[in-house]
Amino acid sequence: MLDIVSPILEKLPQRVNLDSNLRHLGRHCSTDFMIEIGETPFHFEVKSGEMSPVLRGPFNMRTWKFAIRAPEGVWSKFWSPVPEPGFNDIFAMTAYGHAKIEGDIRPLMTDLRFIKEVIALPRGEVS
Repeated sequence: MLDIVSPILEKLPQRVNLDSNLRHLGRHCSTDFMIEIGETPFHFEVKSGEMSPVLRGPFNMRTWKFAIRAPEGVWSKFWSPVPEPGFNDIFAMTAYGHAKIEGDIRPLMTDLRFIKEVIALPRGEVS
């Protein structure tokens, strides 16, 4: 799965930065966060709605405000074209015990819609 996901996540900043609606939605968002797919971390950085290149770990002491961690199979279900219940949202995945959200969730909650839409962009591209 990582062979498929890595190139998709690498293209994510370009997709976000070219989407004027998404940029407008995230215009106040400035944070860095991590998504962990299995044992592999991916670092995301956003400044005023503009996304920097996504970095693939492992990292030595990379900082982040919050992290969303889940096994590969969970992310695969989350990114399916029509996710089944319990995999359709990061909070559903957490509530069902499929994922963990760690760290300071204030930046996540402050720009929740923007971050959720960014994370969901690969839907239908991961199989």
